[in-house]
Amino acid sequence: MSQAIDKVKQALSHLEIITDTHQITKLSLDYYHFSPILHEKLKDKRGEIVVRPSTEEEVLQIAQTCVKYKVPLTVRGAGTGNYGQCIPLQGGVIVDMTKMQQILWLKPGVASVEPGVKMAAFDKQARQIGWELRMAPSTYRIATIGGFIGGGSVGMGSVNYGQLRDRGNLLALRIVTLEDEPRVIELRGDEVQKVNHAYGTNGIITQLEIPLAPAYPWAEIIVVFDEFMQAARFGQKLGNSDGIAKKLISIHDASICRYFHHLHDDLPEHKHAALLMVSEYDLEAFHELVNEYNGNVTYLKNAEEASKGISLLEFTWNHTTLHARSIDPTITYLQTFYFTVDNVEHFYHHFGDEVMIHLEFLKFQGKVIPGGLQLFHFTTEERVNEIIRYHEENGAGIANPHTYILEQGGRKTSDSLQLDFKKEVDPYGLMNPGKIAIQN
Repeated sequence: MSQAIDKVKQALSHLEIITDTHQITKLSLDYYHFSPILHEKLKDKRGEIVVRPSTEEEVLQIAQTCVKYKVPLTVRGAGTGNYGQCIPLQGGVIVDMTKMQQILWLKPGVASVEPGVKMAAFDKQARQIGWELRMAPSTYRIATIGGFIGGGSVGMGSVNYGQLRDRGNLLALRIVTLEDEPRVIELRGDEVQKVNHAYGTNGIITQLEIPLAPAYPWAEIIVVFDEFMQAARFGQKLGNSDGIAKKLISIHDASICRYFHHLHDDLPEHKHAALLMVSEYDLEAFHELVNEYNGNVTYLKNAEEASKGISLLEFTWNHTTLHARSIDPTITYLQTFYFTVDNVEHFYHHFGDEVMIHLEFLKFQGKVIPGGLQLFHFTTEERVNEIIRYHEENGAGIANPHTYILEQGGRKTSDSLQLDFKKEVDPYGLMNPGKIAIQN
């Protein structure tokens, strides 16, 4: 491989190439260490060089060179994923897309962007014309749009718009192939699913067309409750309240709230909390709902105030795991579709203190449902699998965050559409090899 890498470096010497070992290490990894299982499997995986293209033409040159010398290629955004999506299993070239950060055009309801555009930076511009991204992860400040499409699935806004894979949440893509003569292909409509959430295994995204959502002034609110299930049922009722515009419904057991040091003054001990984003226009109706469930508002910032400090978003979704692990690195997590609050109650009582429940409400097949990013102390891989198995045998769906194999995570089956497309556009299997089970 070293001879081939030398040839790649020589052929691409006119581009930005990183060979510094420290930088390569940094750009080879993501937040895989959230899982002790993945940590052991991926901790030594590194690329051999990093290339940073700034145009689609440069991406074509990289693709052609890697095909010519049969060198593996792994695409990377900001590296904020959690499953090793962008970690190269077989070395080779890492293609860092963060220099491709142009907003090509922006219109009411839709925009075209390059993959390296940061989500928060995009929203700053989109809000000037009254629009914003439909959904975003808790790493919103630094995550790139292309990286989110390639490796993400849900986030802030999913309570309204569901998952990225839902029809209409991605309009079009341009990708570069890894054939003997690399092509630029445009995919529109349902064809985007050939690439959507595929870990960069079947095309280098160079351009995206994305739908937008109307931008509301989002108030950020914390409501606390005496009982966890009281908080959970409040979250479901808020999710079902069609007349109240919301963007985030995040429910946390009291045992998790203790990890939120920045919010310490607003989270009384032994109280369970809802971290929320609700339209300022709907606060009167919102407060009536809080009273109905005997909640207590301890924190409320209007949109202008919330934009100036740390956002509640950064304590939700997988940032919850990040905060907990910063204090206790033995903690790991799951990703669960509970589907109903009754299911939440069953698992809450079954696991007791072993599993600390953290809910995120999202829309699934037209209904708002509770999802979970539960926290627990890692003991053994066997125990992790037992916890997963019990959930699956009792009506929950698990998107396993302890595997880097695409099919073993949330889907549990091979996606024939993506596999057939990969055979077409990556005939030598050079794109992020090892991440698809059928090819292992």
